[in-house]
Amino acid sequence: MVRILLVEDDPTVRETVAAYLTRAGYDVSAVGDGALAVESYAASPADLVLLDLMLPTLGGFEVCRRLRAMRRDLPVIMLTARGQEHERVQGLQHGADDYVTKPFSVRELDLRIRSVLRRSRPAAEPARTTLVDGDLSVDLAARRLSRSGREIPLTAREYDLLIWLLQHPGEVADRQTLIREVWGWEVGDISTVTVHVRRLREKVEADPGRPRRLVTVFGRGYRWDPDGA
Repeated sequence: MVRILLVEDDPTVRETVAAYLTRAGYDVSAVGDGALAVESYAASPADLVLLDLMLPTLGGFEVCRRLRAMRRDLPVIMLTARGQEHERVQGLQHGADDYVTKPFSVRELDLRIRSVLRRSRPAAEPARTTLVDGDLSVDLAARRLSRSGREIPLTAREYDLLIWLLQHPGEVADRQTLIREVWGWEVGDISTVTVHVRRLREKVEADPGRPRRLVTVFGRGYRWDPDGA
């Protein structure tokens, strides 16, 4: 059974979401405080965290940082208020894999959870075990990236984006295509792609300000150039 840690300070939202997800078959632990969230995860690690940003004692961004320090590839979905785009962007920059804006339907939340979990878990028997591009090496079974033999931590979405690009070298993809192919959304905030591309460049480029691998094709989208480093 998938274990979810729900961190939400509004008791009505917390109880409603926890009850729905429990009926949907998840093992849900719910807390309303940032510090308690860190303590709860340390005592009993979850498979995924639903994380509100506005929390007492410890803010959502700091909670995300501390949880990721315990497990770098922990799937995190942030819960944000509608219209607070800067917080959604900040959440993605802090490593969130997805976000849901309030008010949201619990059915939509369930679908987002399933999507993130599906993409964060390796296939049982990948067709290839390793992808190599210059000094980059990706272990498909372990979902790990190494550069010149040193492991580079990636979030689940960063990994998904990297794999898609490596598997489509030289192909120009606009942000809407990447939202559909990597995130599995038919409709979504395409600024999500921009944030993840910037973060991925910081990990795969020698000079992120002058990318040679993950390049921008102005007016069209992005392209992966093999052996660009």
